[in-house]
Amino acid sequence: MRAKGVYATEIDIVVPFFDVDSMEVVWHGHYVKYFEVARCVLLDELGHNYVRMKDAGYVWPIIDLQVRYARAARFGQALRVRAELVEWQNRLKIHYTVSDAATGERLTRGSTVQVAVSLANGEMQLVSPAVFVDDIERQLAAVSSLPAPGTHA
Repeated sequence: MRAKGVYATEIDIVVPFFDVDSMEVVWHGHYVKYFEVARCVLLDELGHNYVRMKDAGYVWPIIDLQVRYARAARFGQALRVRAELVEWQNRLKIHYTVSDAATGERLTRGSTVQVAVSLANGEMQLVSPAVFVDDIERQLAAVSSLPAPGTHA
């Protein structure tokens, strides 16, 4: 069973012509690009994007990628891509769901795992750097302290 994320964001994408094959079906590799776009928005919202990662002295390569295709996306289709933060203390794990934006039907889901690698010496870190964990937990605390939508503080 998939772990539930502690924070999520969603983006909308309309499938462009250059992402499809001659049958007007999205080429399977482009789903990884859709994951990346959603992951960048998620990391921006969490206050620790790729620029901050590099400035902190780390790169975060993907070491594992899982994709499960249920239905094909097609040219011109409006998609909603959801990215959910699942783990961050020892590695960065994000789950993704690609759905039809109009119907909500799930088309694809996947996950990525990234680990911190020191820019100074190229060594993989066995735990996430404190600067990363602190940024993420600070943002999660700020978000959890906000009143629920439709309520007043």
